[in-house]
Amino acid sequence: MIRESKKLKQREQLALALLQQPSMEKAAAAVGISTTTAWRIGKTPEFAEQFERARRNAYDQVSSRLQYGAAKAVDILVDVMENPRAPHACKVRAADTMLHHATKAKEMDVDARLGRLERTPVTETQP
Repeated sequence: MIRESKKLKQREQLALALLQQPSMEKAAAAVGISTTTAWRIGKTPEFAEQFERARRNAYDQVSSRLQYGAAKAVDILVDVMENPRAPHACKVRAADTMLHHATKAKEMDVDARLGRLERTPVTETQP
């Protein structure tokens, strides 16, 4: 039981370290295990699952921070576009950025909706 708990802790720590370090060697050093042990842990299906979960959590946190700052960023772009003293090049760049991100947001919405549809079970109807 203690051995299994130690393995679980090592997997969790290694998964987090790999998100913060540029290599397996540095991640292993950060966790305090040998590189060989890190490679061995890294080859297990349990680690793959743990790493994917850690990666998703990290991505979700970054995504939340981006969403938090998005409204402020949009306000700044709108201010530049509406500022009569701003150079035309800045206004065009702000407008282009707004259009680009609005299009990207719409694509992400469509992708999310499509993903939900694809996961919906298909029920067969009889003619």
